[in-house]
Amino acid sequence: MVPRRNFAYKGHTLAEMDLDAILARRPSLVLVDELAHTNAPESRHPKRYMDVEELLAAGIDVYTTLNIQHVESLNDIVAGITNIRVRETVPDSIIDLACDIELIDLTPEDLIARLNEGKVYLPDQAERAIQHYFSPGNLTALRELALRRTAQRVDAQMVDYMRAHRIAGSWPASERVLVLVDSAQGGNTVVRRAKRMADRLRAQWTAIHVETPADARASEAERDKIAQTLRLAQRLGATAISIPGQDEALTVTEYAQSNYFTHIIAAKSERPRWRDFVSESLTQRLIRTAGDASVHIIPRAKAPPRNPAGLESKVRKARRMEVKAYIASLAYVAAATAVGALLRQTLGVSNIAQVFLIAVL
Repeated sequence: MVPRRNFAYKGHTLAEMDLDAILARRPSLVLVDELAHTNAPESRHPKRYMDVEELLAAGIDVYTTLNIQHVESLNDIVAGITNIRVRETVPDSIIDLACDIELIDLTPEDLIARLNEGKVYLPDQAERAIQHYFSPGNLTALRELALRRTAQRVDAQMVDYMRAHRIAGSWPASERVLVLVDSAQGGNTVVRRAKRMADRLRAQWTAIHVETPADARASEAERDKIAQTLRLAQRLGATAISIPGQDEALTVTEYAQSNYFTHIIAAKSERPRWRDFVSESLTQRLIRTAGDASVHIIPRAKAPPRNPAGLESKVRKARRMEVKAYIASLAYVAAATAVGALLRQTLGVSNIAQVFLIAVL
């Protein structure tokens, strides 16, 4: 145990980890509690994780502890769960430095019991914590968050292993969703479908746009459409990227395979059916080159009519045709009446009736 160093601050004595004493001893391993801790104002570093960085730079291994609510990237999610904004956070880059992460998983009941027993906070602090922050509902949500964050770490280790051993294809141990974004109608619909799939699979997902030579001829409206769709994907939680490529389908499938995506989502190609007999469509080439990844083809949403008044004009046209038909019928009947009047002396009643029948038909 390394004695702590005392700092005087506003009439109080604050005890902090003695970084210089640890560096002077140069142990092979040091145990540092509460990685997210804020140091006393007179300390060399404002945050304890900065002390840990210096220890690591000196060649000293560190075991440390961290609560899930102190992970920087999860700060907004934790605030949404607890309605409390955590001020002490640790950058994810520091967590990524760890060689191993061990999750200490407790049920909400076990943690509340430890709080009541005074094993975490002093009794009066523990009671306030249970009433406000560590309620059973909050603890359940935070527990799930910790499990998912640990799973992401394990998944990243799996990807590193596959790359190090040049393992091609994808392993179904972890799902990844890749959605193709273009300027055609219905891109937002496809992105939302990808979001729902990713949520069902509890998977990471990415929206990708391939910058082909054809993009140089795209209109400003088409480029804006692509940018808007990628921004929508980001708002929904995706990683949005745009990469250059000569062949859209091949670029997408190569990216999917090199990054171990298990699902590829694309909108149905918009072109006449007869062209499928002449050359492969984008979706057909995606299916052919996707390897182990599953390819999902989504129908594009149809654009609403630009001029709803056009529907009204069709109704008016139909009505005009009905009026013309009525007028024609009246004319035929009038003609039959005139013919009958002229021939009533030479034709019998039955024959005149035939004249009216012809007019009706």
